[in-house]
Amino acid sequence: MALEHYIRDIVDFPKPGIIFKDITPLLASPEGTTECLQLLINSLNDVKIDKVVGVESRGFFFATLLAHHFKAGFIPVRKPKKLPFETISASYALEYGTDSLEIHIDAIQKGDRVLIHDDVLATGGTAQAVCELVEKLGGEIVQVNFLMELSFLNGRDKIKEYPIFAAITY
Repeated sequence: MALEHYIRDIVDFPKPGIIFKDITPLLASPEGTTECLQLLINSLNDVKIDKVVGVESRGFFFATLLAHHFKAGFIPVRKPKKLPFETISASYALEYGTDSLEIHIDAIQKGDRVLIHDDVLATGGTAQAVCELVEKLGGEIVQVNFLMELSFLNGRDKIKEYPIFAAITY
């Protein structure tokens, strides 16, 4: 079955005019999760990865699975004041507002080869902020990957200097 069949559209969430792509049916399906994970893994062609950065919160699901597969460390990037140790932050714009993200200052070492994973590439602001955080800490971004890309929002343009992969493109 195509992965798109596991994604549910929720109209007017979180506000009117937004069509939210709900991944909970995908997460509820062992077959769908396995298929999606394999697509994400295959996109990396045996690249060496030291750390997998997962973006709060839906990016955590597959980022931890990817980290386990690649025998790499998992690094959470979270919203402000959610991480207990000293952090650095970056602000970004969403398709429906603004926010910022934080990462621990010791999460990535200079030269670490980093895979960044999030659930969706929309306007690209979130991904751009995470790339900024990783590079501030000295990480080398090997790929930015997503469960899905909303290509009509042109988010890819903000991170075009990095290898990008999306399991599903809308």
